[in-house]
Amino acid sequence: MRLLLIFFLVLPVFFLLGQKVTEAFKNYEKETGKNIEVWFEPGKFLVSEAGYFVVKANVIKQTTATVFVGVNSGFNHLIRPMFYEAYHRIENLSNPSGSDRIYTVVGNICETDTFAWDRQLKEVREGDYLVFYNAGAYGFEMSSNFNSRYKPAEVLIKDGKALLIRKRDEFEDLLKNQVEVL
Repeated sequence: MRLLLIFFLVLPVFFLLGQKVTEAFKNYEKETGKNIEVWFEPGKFLVSEAGYFVVKANVIKQTTATVFVGVNSGFNHLIRPMFYEAYHRIENLSNPSGSDRIYTVVGNICETDTFAWDRQLKEVREGDYLVFYNAGAYGFEMSSNFNSRYKPAEVLIKDGKALLIRKRDEFEDLLKNQVEVL
C-alpha cells in the first residue's frame, strides 16, 4: 500500500516534468530544425525494491581480521557489490533473533568476490539463508555464467504463492551456443 501511495503522490510530479521537457524539446526543434530523442532506463528506480536475492551460508571462517560467511553464490549472480561497491541490506532469514555479530559476506568465485565488508548481521551458522534486499534491478540482467557457473532460478511471489518464472541453468545451457570445430 505504501508503494502504491508513493506512486500516486509522485505521478503528478512526473507528469509536470514530462510537460516541461516536451515543451523544451519543441522549442529546441523550432529553433534549430533538429529532432532529438531522449531515452532513459528507470530499472533501479522502478524494480530494485521488488527483488530479493537469497543465498545459503556454506562456511563460516574466523580469522584475526574478520569472520567470513561464504555463500553458495557469487558475483556472477549479483555483481553490483563487487563491481562498484553497491550496498545491499542483508538479513539472516534462518536466525532472525540471533545475537548481532560483524561479518564479511563473500561469494564462491575468488578472493575478490565480496558482497559486504564488516556488516552487522544476526548470528550466521552454516546452512542459514541470507537475503539481499534491493536486488530486483540488474540482478539477473547483469548475471553471467562466469567460470561456467549456472544462473539461478527466479521465483515470483504472487498472492502468497511462489511461482517459478525462470528455470535454473543446467549443464546443457552452458553448452547450447558452443560450436564444434574439427
